[in-house]
Amino acid sequence: MLVAGIDEAGRGCVIGPLVVAGVLAKEENLAALAALGVKDSKLLTARKREAFVPEIIRLAEKHVVFRVSPQEIDRSVESHRRLHKLNRLEAETMAQVITELEPDLAYVDAADVVEKRFGQHILEASAYKTRIISEHKADRNYPIVSAASIIAKVERDAAVAALRSEFGNFGTGYLTDPRTTAFLNAWLKTHEEYPEFVRKSWKPAKFAKAQRGTEQQKLF
Repeated sequence: MLVAGIDEAGRGCVIGPLVVAGVLAKEENLAALAALGVKDSKLLTARKREAFVPEIIRLAEKHVVFRVSPQEIDRSVESHRRLHKLNRLEAETMAQVITELEPDLAYVDAADVVEKRFGQHILEASAYKTRIISEHKADRNYPIVSAASIIAKVERDAAVAALRSEFGNFGTGYLTDPRTTAFLNAWLKTHEEYPEFVRKSWKPAKFAKAQRGTEQQKLF
């Protein structure tokens, strides 16, 4: 039996892509994957995550990665259709992963507060029909999802590092990071709009832009 694990990285950030990864392995290789010591990527150092990747690929039959751009995210977040926002976009991307991997069973880390609904949305969007187990904290409970979590995080970190090398050190890309908020505020002082790698639909980002507009009006 072929088992897949699917997870994402970068869901809550304001800068850079959302990355969704899937790992496919034979059922008999799951124990070896667990023996590696894989765990939720957030519990590992960057160096440890990077060291795990070739080992995961060695034990896997296949792995895939999808990047969801800030523009796609903005369109989804600003959609007026109920239940068709970021959760649905993430479910549709995970459906693409399942279609690529064609597993007999797929474990996914549920983004929706309603676990089964998230799994149903994935199944509805997938061209390949299979059994889906959608649970919160799947990245901690199932090594195959932990493996996907690690690959997603490494890919996300690489994307962010490439942006930092071009545009300067904006930190992690999360609004809880003072360097990220400082970067966005500084950008708006010299530009009328955020760069394309910023999720403009995020409320704090929209507030900062609106506040900047108010400040500029006071100058005239």
